[in-house]
Amino acid sequence: MNFKNTDEFQKDFKKLSKKFKSLDSDLTEFKKVLCEAPLGIGKHFRVITKVECAHNIKARFFCKYLKKKDLRIIYAYIENYQTKETVGIEFLEMYFKGDKENEDRDRIKEYLKNF
Repeated sequence: MNFKNTDEFQKDFKKLSKKFKSLDSDLTEFKKVLCEAPLGIGKHFRVITKVECAHNIKARFFCKYLKKKDLRIIYAYIENYQTKETVGIEFLEMYFKGDKENEDRDRIKEYLKNF
């Protein structure tokens, strides 16, 4: 599985990494879950938008430094429409639930213009 980050995600991640030191290893674990189930498993994953070949998914992100599930991650699961092959996952946004109530819809709309 190919993983990519948008520039905005990189900024979000860097900012949160200063606050939560385990974020690098937590993201590695999250990627392992996505390799097994790209659309997620259970109630902690929700498809927020779907276009022809991409699903945008909002998920609870578990951080070892937090006792609660207060981090959220938004990512796009992209597959080849004709062959149904997985192209990859691109991370769009990460935020702390205490600082921000919902995902940045404008960022998602801007990303979807590429499809």
